[in-house]
Amino acid sequence: MNADEWAEIKQCDRDGETIKGIAQRLGMSRNTVRRALSLPSAPDDHRRRTGRVTDAVDAQVRDIIVAHPETSIAEIGRRIRWTRSRTMLARKVTEIRRELDAAKAESYRVATGVPTPATSFVGRRSELRELRGLLGEHRLVSIVGPGGIGKTRLSIQAAYEFRRAFPDGVRFVELAAVRTPGLIAQVVCDGLALDSHDIHHQSPEDTLVEYLRTRRMLLVLDNCEHLVDAAAGLIARLLTTTSELRVVTTTREYLSIPGEYVFNLPPLPTRDGGDAGATALFASRAAAVLSGFELDADNTDAVENICRRLDGLPLAIELACARLSVLSIDDLSELLDHRLSVLTTGARTPVSRHRSLHATIDWSYDLCTTQERELWSRLSVFTDGFDLPMAVRVCADDTLPAESIMDTTAALVAKSVVHRENHGRGVRFHMLESIREYGDDRLPAMRRDQLRKRLLTWCVDTIRAAASGWYDGNQDRHIAMIETNRGNIRAALENVMSPPIDASSIGEASDALSSALFLWACGISVGEHRMWLTRILDIPGVRAEKKGWLLAVLALVEVLQGDRESARFCLHRARTVAAGTGDGSLTALVTHITGLSKLFAGELDRARANMWQAEAGYATHGSPPDLIAMLRVHQGMLLSATGETAHARAAFQEVYDHTGAVGERWFHSYAIYGLGLVALREGDFDGARDLAIRGLTIQRSFGDVLGTTLMTDLLSWTLAALESPTEAAVLLGATSTMWGSIGQQLYGSAGWIALREEAIGTARREAGPSAFERCWERGRAMSMTDLVDFALADSARPAGAGTAVRQRHAVLTARETEVADLVAIGMTNKQIAAKLVLSPRTVEGHVEHVLNKLGLSRRGELAAARLDEAK
Repeated sequence: MNADEWAEIKQCDRDGETIKGIAQRLGMSRNTVRRALSLPSAPDDHRRRTGRVTDAVDAQVRDIIVAHPETSIAEIGRRIRWTRSRTMLARKVTEIRRELDAAKAESYRVATGVPTPATSFVGRRSELRELRGLLGEHRLVSIVGPGGIGKTRLSIQAAYEFRRAFPDGVRFVELAAVRTPGLIAQVVCDGLALDSHDIHHQSPEDTLVEYLRTRRMLLVLDNCEHLVDAAAGLIARLLTTTSELRVVTTTREYLSIPGEYVFNLPPLPTRDGGDAGATALFASRAAAVLSGFELDADNTDAVENICRRLDGLPLAIELACARLSVLSIDDLSELLDHRLSVLTTGARTPVSRHRSLHATIDWSYDLCTTQERELWSRLSVFTDGFDLPMAVRVCADDTLPAESIMDTTAALVAKSVVHRENHGRGVRFHMLESIREYGDDRLPAMRRDQLRKRLLTWCVDTIRAAASGWYDGNQDRHIAMIETNRGNIRAALENVMSPPIDASSIGEASDALSSALFLWACGISVGEHRMWLTRILDIPGVRAEKKGWLLAVLALVEVLQGDRESARFCLHRARTVAAGTGDGSLTALVTHITGLSKLFAGELDRARANMWQAEAGYATHGSPPDLIAMLRVHQGMLLSATGETAHARAAFQEVYDHTGAVGERWFHSYAIYGLGLVALREGDFDGARDLAIRGLTIQRSFGDVLGTTLMTDLLSWTLAALESPTEAAVLLGATSTMWGSIGQQLYGSAGWIALREEAIGTARREAGPSAFERCWERGRAMSMTDLVDFALADSARPAGAGTAVRQRHAVLTARETEVADLVAIGMTNKQIAAKLVLSPRTVEGHVEHVLNKLGLSRRGELAAARLDEAK
């Protein structure tokens, strides 16, 4: 730990970051962070004065690793002519790799939704350069090629490397798990965190057009081939109604729309030894199976032969490498020669590449045991990955016993058929789309139907468990399970709602959807939740008592969207069903939702009558605590709107105390929000700000876009009142996007909209029109993740930061401030690196952090900020 690191640790601690968070961000142990925090002053940085032996070759080693990440330590030593201790060089290489990996992980997050690959990017540098040039000339580039050729991996790398060329960001949307063509626009909306836009008079497509109309953004749509017509229609409209949008698709079949440039992705080159893409990939993946594996004079010919026989297809190479646990390189080469000669014939054409990949997968399949093949086929029912309990629940039976699932899955992982990934504190598995489709093709129709029904039952039980366990300490686990399995839930619901309709399956689905009042808070967007409710209500055979609850849940969703007209009709139908079935609990819920609608419409007296009538109904029929908590929150909102702040505080406090006692967190965050709203009404802006931050911190762990946006809006109002106009402007710009078109913000409530407009006026006046617009646009370009990160990071420091420059000195580290000053006077990254004795990549990272923290998008804006400081 040197003096700079000590200063940065101290600054992170002052900003409220945890020891674990500091350690992860800076790539050091928690004990090092604790030791730094215990020191009253910077440590004696003797290493900086004397230097290390390896410092002299830092730049050379770094350049080699950046260009060829998998280069071995021995090869690095040979290239830089290292004659000293191999251990010293190994430490330097490990240090640089950790630094680059940390920077890459942070940078991937900038491109929203981009998955972080488990393996390094090998080869394809020329394709990346070509793709960059194509995006400069064409607004739509389709990366086309057979399954397993690396389309997705190239698009991920492009999203990461091209992000700085798009000031409004990069968004990555995975479509492989989407099986409903009509859902594609909504899924893209979800990927852009536009959940709240889907209001009654605006389709998801209209929402996308409105949001993307003038944005310079890169949108990557991955795996379009099974939705090619729907994707083509959506993209064609986006390109004709926007001016700066660029789109990259990955697909096996090009879209055939005007303006599309088809980029046929070639296989990896297989010649030129270790520098060839295919052999480099083989060496990288082989090293993961055989520790210490390196290409050398003895094995290069065999590796080249393997890669050539596999046509340079990345997936085929990875599958072949998995066999090295039991085969030598020569054995593998000979077996492939024999196997592929039998299974593939004819000229080496693009068509034969399909046969080569299929033959390689065939070979992997044939090498599996009977039990492994059976599980491979059954696991194909999961479109969105799975964990072991899911696999047991859905796939196990008398022929494939539950106790065999774990070992068989492990065997499939060893063969690279199934991929393992860490998921929080657990483990999850997935199959590449080509592998999954292969397994699905080998399922008999009857078995496929059985598995789909079992998957539906698992999804129904998961949703019902979340509904029944919503008001307890396991709420986070239930929500995470739904959010993680959105693709599986979508597939199950689509299957059951598509002809031929199965009455028992429809009954299961209606049971789940009628109980799930808060599915929209679990990563299933408000618009999608509404779509599934609407579709199931249109299917004959849903029982009357379930239909009444489905209508009530749909009405709640419509009210939250501000679509009170549609909600009125649903409430009327639900009330009729409740009267016919004598369901008093349903009547109480309908009355409650009616009161909420009246609150948002500004009819406060009628809202009061409805809500207190609902309270009596809930008490009579013994309604569950989550409905009571929801009613109390809505009553508190009503009382705060009428100026009865003491009574409002009591309502929110009741929810706060009760949820805290049972460990419930979602309603707890709304209770905190309500207390913050009361504080705002009473002029306690500091208290309101702190409560908004607390509520937003809790909301971060949920998929509730509505709640997150609501609490961010409250935070922005307090920051405007506390003379932090630039931060307020960023948040107001971001929430303007999240809420949707004017008139539907804040549920369409005129009272809340007035508070928002007052905050906008204050922030604009205090920041000045130019700075306000700049920050507003910065906020509008943020994803939901970016918004929450910004809100919590910037709100951790004292309010009233004043001008943009005083704000800078409050949030930037000493090193970032130094870099910002040099950028502001026009120095390049290379010049700054030379002056501060840093690597250009490190300077690049500092510049990016500075711009993000200040809500700026271009380097030149720092000069303007400096002029503001001089004034």
